[in-house]
Amino acid sequence: MQDRPSAIELLAAVRGFLESDVIGTLTGRRRFHALVAANVLAIVERELDNDEDRVVDEWRRLAALLDVTGDPPPRLELVKRGVRDLEEQLSERIRAGDADEGDFAERVRAHLRTTVLEKLRIANPRHLEDA
Repeated sequence: MQDRPSAIELLAAVRGFLESDVIGTLTGRRRFHALVAANVLAIVERELDNDEDRVVDEWRRLAALLDVTGDPPPRLELVKRGVRDLEEQLSERIRAGDADEGDFAERVRAHLRTTVLEKLRIANPRHLEDA
């Protein structure tokens, strides 16, 4: 375990420095690139914050959708691999037409809606204000 500052705190400090001390002093292309850099840091902060909980939740949603029993794998890297495997299974079922209509189609749409909202919370939470 690392002492403080944590990775998230370091990212926030660099982002804060860019936003408060740097961006206002720049113009044109350099200002644009500094804004992009600050935005990237904010995305990484949000992605790291509660990453394990979000990935486990996604695994559980996919497992329920695909009728997979059992608990998620014990380590985060294995859960992420499990999510990719389950997404592949879901994609195969969608390609096969299993999600064209009926209860499974409704459940797939609900899962996709939740997944997109979760991704927006990371990539650009301001888009959720318009939703």
